Amino acid sequence: MGNWLERTELLLGEQSLERLKNSHVLIVGLGGVGAFAAEAICRSGVGRLTIADGDVIQPSNINRQLIALNSTIGMRKAEVVGNRLLDINPSLQLRVIDEYLRDERLKELVAEPYDYVVDAIDTLSPKVFLIMDAVRSGHRIVSSMGAGGKMDPSKIQVADISKSHSCRLAYMVRKRLHRQGIRRGVNVVFSPEEVDGEAILHTPGETNKLTTVGTISYMPALFGLTVASVVIRQLIEPMDDSVKDLNE
Repeated sequence: MGNWLERTELLLGEQSLERLKNSHVLIVGLGGVGAFAAEAICRSGVGRLTIADGDVIQPSNINRQLIALNSTIGMRKAEVVGNRLLDINPSLQLRVIDEYLRDERLKELVAEPYDYVVDAIDTLSPKVFLIMDAVRSGHRIVSSMGAGGKMDPSKIQVADISKSHSCRLAYMVRKRLHRQGIRRGVNVVFSPEEVDGEAILHTPGETNKLTTVGTISYMPALFGLTVASVVIRQLIEPMDDSVKDLNE
């Protein structure tokens, strides 16, 4: 397939490209944010990926999710993303986990060695447990906060979770992590843009969520691509774990 990473090498250099090829990234959650993050990380030349999601593609996903097409409705997200990544890079070392990760299973998976962990889960409890287990396992991690209800790409920020603000999901994640003694050391992508209450629909009785928040096509994608940028930039600078540097 030729040197498909030629332009990436031109930008990053041979040494950085080699670091990416030798890296292993775990991505949990393959919806609006996670699938875009996974694809961008794959296209950068990262040599090994573990991807996890236990969901199927729904018609309501079509407005924002990379893999959601009329032809893929009802298919398993992990399988569709996995096939797409291998179509991009057939040499990719890929492990596909088609399940909801909970409790000991999540802890067991996160305890394995990774060069970076991506949290793109949109349900609070497993999201917090993934972050907590990743931090306790000594992994670098980037977590996506809420893209729903947001419209302005210029407001997307990268920061340590201790510096996140004006985001309801980030507030709830911080609160639960504080109870576990974790106050910093987690990179987050968030937006402080105010969410219009008219864009929130309360959904009592639904599994795993109390509300549905309106979304626009481009915002989850931009969150996912920003997540990927954090991973890639830090993988090529392994001695630099500073989010502050990423923003300069």
